[in-house]
Amino acid sequence: MNVYPIALHPPFWARGGHAQTLLGHVLPSPGAFVGTDHGDHPIEIVLEDGDTLIAFSLAPKGTPRGVRVHLFHGLSGDVNSEYMRRTASVLVACGYEVWLINHRGCGEGEGLARGLYHSGKTEDMQAVLAHSRAAQCGDDLKHVVLGFSLSANVALLLSANHLRPAPDGVIAINPPMDLASAARDIHTGLNRIYELRFLRRLCAAMKSRRSAGLLEAPLAVTATMSLAEFDDVVTAPLGGFESGQDYYARCSTFERLHEIKIPTVIITTRDDPFVSGRKLGSLAHSPFVHPHIENSGGHVGYLTRGRHPLSWERWLDGAISHYMHELLAEMKS
Repeated sequence: MNVYPIALHPPFWARGGHAQTLLGHVLPSPGAFVGTDHGDHPIEIVLEDGDTLIAFSLAPKGTPRGVRVHLFHGLSGDVNSEYMRRTASVLVACGYEVWLINHRGCGEGEGLARGLYHSGKTEDMQAVLAHSRAAQCGDDLKHVVLGFSLSANVALLLSANHLRPAPDGVIAINPPMDLASAARDIHTGLNRIYELRFLRRLCAAMKSRRSAGLLEAPLAVTATMSLAEFDDVVTAPLGGFESGQDYYARCSTFERLHEIKIPTVIITTRDDPFVSGRKLGSLAHSPFVHPHIENSGGHVGYLTRGRHPLSWERWLDGAISHYMHELLAEMKS
């Protein structure tokens, strides 16, 4: 597979992992983001336990490429997150059909789920793929999963476990492949900023579910606890794990990359504040796995220099477009 040849060069005002992460989250995307209207007709995917996922589909512009890309958001996000909408617009412009999927209880799916999503919830991704394949016309459509952060790890775990239905290709953006390490790192130093933001949103979601009668018993959660404590108190018991550490051990993928037999691209950075990609280059992986590690970019930031000193562009948009083309070639070979 040909590597994306354009290196990321951060603007002078966006150097370092924290700057990339924070500014990448709040800055608009001039030029690249044309907006995405996912319409008023949601796709309802009913899961085996009765919970419902809400997804939306976007038709490609121009000549269809025969590929449906399934976009999955990160922790506490939804289909309306800026990075989801921007990526959808890029893919649609390249001729790909796009499905944007809300995890359980997220976005338009609020109030429709008792269960939780987490970094190992492969059965939900399988349910989406099964629904997607059942809804396709003909047998030639290829299915790609593009996951951000938490969802990127889910996609890798699904592939490593050789579960069916499976995607034909995967793009994983900043996956927390070592969950225990990520939980430790996000609880240190300035990373606590991100942790508290996640916890505030997670606690609000728990409160909403409790108010709607979707949680049978109150959970001892606070917006000032650590994510590791949240996983012990919430994720583990509701997800069927013995403890947070059991959850991390069973759902981490950094030692499973050699088991993947689906064309897979992993894009990450060395300066991601809490999901560092430094170790990725030394991890054993199968020939189907193609790591791309940038020196800069933070956690799903990827701001690169624009045409003048104060301008910027979204490096990730070009990288995703490139690797979709490469994945399609590998899937057809």
